[in-house]
Amino acid sequence: MKSSKNAPIDSQVINQAMSYDEYRKLIDKLLSEGKTTGPKQSEGMTEYTRKNVKRMRRLDEETELKASLKEKLQDVDKPLSWLVVTEGWCGDAAQNIPVLNKMAEASSYIELKLILRDQHLDIMDQYLTNGGRSIPKFVCLDGDSLEELGTWGPRPGNFQQKAMAWKDDPDLSMEEWAEKLHQWYAEDQTETIQSDFETLIKEWQ
Repeated sequence: MKSSKNAPIDSQVINQAMSYDEYRKLIDKLLSEGKTTGPKQSEGMTEYTRKNVKRMRRLDEETELKASLKEKLQDVDKPLSWLVVTEGWCGDAAQNIPVLNKMAEASSYIELKLILRDQHLDIMDQYLTNGGRSIPKFVCLDGDSLEELGTWGPRPGNFQQKAMAWKDDPDLSMEEWAEKLHQWYAEDQTETIQSDFETLIKEWQ
């Protein structure tokens, strides 16, 4: 949750960033052309994106925010810009961004905006995770001054540590690692990210 004071996020970045609906439409359009976001294109990346669309659609339909989290979101009384660095092929982004969107929709003061990592490496490189360009990366900004209030990501709670431990396990293939990753999300049912934000929103008030 460290703050990165030198990140080049200004009003132009926010104004040109995508809404969640625009992000979803962009991914759908690219998929119709057999593509995904970012400069690296392959059948594998496109297939990841196709699976992610299904994940996002399911989360859009099924995610229910806890009453305690809704209450904290409705207590927000100042404009906040929630900026997320993402890409369509990223499985963690697909598992978390729909939940962030549900949270933003629950408050009239919160605006969710999304930018693509590989189009904004100057911003991404201010928010590295253990030296890597891990996404999704979330930055909470004061909606008026764009002062940074806090960050989150790329994964909920202590799941980042678990995921990296699995990734370093020589007995797990990348396919098995990805399966464990998404199984964790399925079993968690957005509980951890919701708990994270209950705490964070209180800090940002």
